Amino acid sequence: MTLTAYVAERIFDGHAWHEGSALLTEASLVAGIVPIEAVPSDAARIDVGGGMLVPGFVDLQVNGGGGVLFNNAPTLEAIRTICAAHTQFGTTALLPTLITDTVEINERAIAAGTAAVEARVPGFLGLHLEGPHLALARKGTHDGSLIRPMDQSDLTRILAARDALPNLLVTVATETVTAEQIAAMSAAGILISIGHSDASYAEATAAFAAGATMATHLFNAMSQLGNREPGVVGAVLGNDAVHAGLIADGIHVHPASIEVALRAKRGPGRIFLVTDAMSQTGTDIKTLTLNGRTITRADGALRLADGTLAGADLDMVDAVRFMHKTIGLPLEEALRMASLYPAEAMGISSTHGSLREGCVASLVHLSPDLDVEAVWIEGERRFARGR
Repeated sequence: MTLTAYVAERIFDGHAWHEGSALLTEASLVAGIVPIEAVPSDAARIDVGGGMLVPGFVDLQVNGGGGVLFNNAPTLEAIRTICAAHTQFGTTALLPTLITDTVEINERAIAAGTAAVEARVPGFLGLHLEGPHLALARKGTHDGSLIRPMDQSDLTRILAARDALPNLLVTVATETVTAEQIAAMSAAGILISIGHSDASYAEATAAFAAGATMATHLFNAMSQLGNREPGVVGAVLGNDAVHAGLIADGIHVHPASIEVALRAKRGPGRIFLVTDAMSQTGTDIKTLTLNGRTITRADGALRLADGTLAGADLDMVDAVRFMHKTIGLPLEEALRMASLYPAEAMGISSTHGSLREGCVASLVHLSPDLDVEAVWIEGERRFARGR
C-alpha cells in the first residue's frame, strides 16, 4: 500500500500540536506523525504549505445541506448531497438527522441510511432520529401534530434499524419514552439523547440512569436551570458522564451561558459542537420548507413565520471560529469540540476525531485564519479550495 506524508507548518492530532512534522497515512488510515526528516523516502509527499492539519470534524446533528432537507427527501441521493455539502466546511463524518415526521418518512429515512452504508457514501456516519417522541411543551420547530409517545412498533423499528446502521442516535423526551424503552435501546447499542423535553431534574436524572448518555442542543428546547428546579439543563451539567451538543452561533445560546456551561462540565462527558444545519448549507437560498411551513434565512438565523428558530444557519468551521474568537477558548479546545468530543460521545474515538495511529485518515487543512483549504476523507481528497 502507498504511504503518504502530509507536511504542514503545524499538525494537531486531536490531543497535542506537532511542529516540523509530517502526518503519515497508509490507504485510509493514519500511520503516525514523524519529524519531517524521518519521512520514508518511498512515501508520496503532499506539502500543504502554510496553516495547519487538524482532525476532520464530526457533526452529530445535520438536518440538511446543498439545498436538500432530509425530511423532504429521505433518499440515498439526499444523503450524498448533504454529506458533500458539509465537506467543504471541514466535516468528514456526520449523522443525517430526521426531525419529527410520519412513520412512513421514518421508514424511508432508515432505508436510505441502509443504502448509504452499502454505497459507502463519504462522510456518512449513521443516522440521528430527532423525534417524534418528544414533549409538546418543548417542541420548538417540530410539528406538534406528529409528536407522540413511543409504542412497541416504534421500539421494534428502531431496534431493527440499529442492526442495519453503523451508528444510530435517537433524541427523545422523558415525557414520551419510558425508562424501560431507553434501557432496551441502550442495550441494543443505540445512543440515547434527551432533548425537546420539559422534564424535571429527577426525571432527566432517571433517564440518564436508564441509559441515556447525551443531551440534544444544550439549553435549547429543554427545561432550564432554576433555583429550586434544576431541570434538564441542571441534570446535564451536574452529571459528569453526560455529553451535550451545542449550537455555537451566538443566537441559540448566549455567550455567557456557554461560558458557564463549559466551567460546569468536567468530563468525561463533554460539550461538543453541532450545526443543526438545514438545507441552506453550501447554498445561497433564502427560504426553505419543513412539514409545509416556510423557514426564512436572515441575519444569520433560520426562523418560522412566528419567529421560532428552525435549525441553524451554521457550518462547523464557523462554530469553531465562534468558540475560539468569541468565547475565547484555546484553538485546540475549540477543535476538540468539533472532532474528538463528538467522537467520544458516539463511542468511536478509537477511529474518528483524532489523527493518532489507527484512526481513519480524515483530515482538514486550515489556513491561519481558519478557512478550510482542503479536506480528505479516509485518505481521499474530497475538497480543495479553488478546484
